[in-house]
Amino acid sequence: MRKAIVHLKKADPVLRAIIERAGPYRIEYREPVFETLVRSIVYQQLSGRVASLIFGRLAGAIPESPITPQGVMRLTPRKMRALGLSKQKTVYIRDLAKRTIAGQIDFDACLGLADGELIERLTVVKGIGVWTVQMFLMFALRRTDVLPVGDLGVRAAMQRAYGLAELPKPAEMQRIAEPWKPYCSVASWYLWRSLEEKPTGRP
Repeated sequence: MRKAIVHLKKADPVLRAIIERAGPYRIEYREPVFETLVRSIVYQQLSGRVASLIFGRLAGAIPESPITPQGVMRLTPRKMRALGLSKQKTVYIRDLAKRTIAGQIDFDACLGLADGELIERLTVVKGIGVWTVQMFLMFALRRTDVLPVGDLGVRAAMQRAYGLAELPKPAEMQRIAEPWKPYCSVASWYLWRSLEEKPTGRP
């Protein structure tokens, strides 16, 4: 990853300052498997603590580890609701499981698909949007050039770092990120880290 850091620091002085403050790149990867997308669905619109609790219950109710689509389908919707999943998320996870069992979603084949093609294939699943697939690309498939333009954290970090009057829209984000290529994922990780810093001039 040293090559990416060197490139980003040379390409963008604003990002260079963020990188120097944040320190080493410490992204935590997950495996590109069914369970990772299930986890993403569970975590949607929930605090990390609550989502972790619910996901733990779901994993505990399924003998296989990591979670398999067959294991999900052995649970009734009622049982899944009792574990803390909402009605919608129960539908989403079961839809992903059904499509995986039917061969419509092939996690082994994901490795060979281009980013855009994978987004097109996975967003047919209920409850999986472009942002969720982008997170899968970054954190499971380890793709280095993903810019999640719909991510509020990245947008807020860009606004603060580049002194923008408002949250940037996708076109402006892509313009700012052009010098980062082919390491937009790495830059995005550093932008997320920059939100953990106290704004300059504040105690």
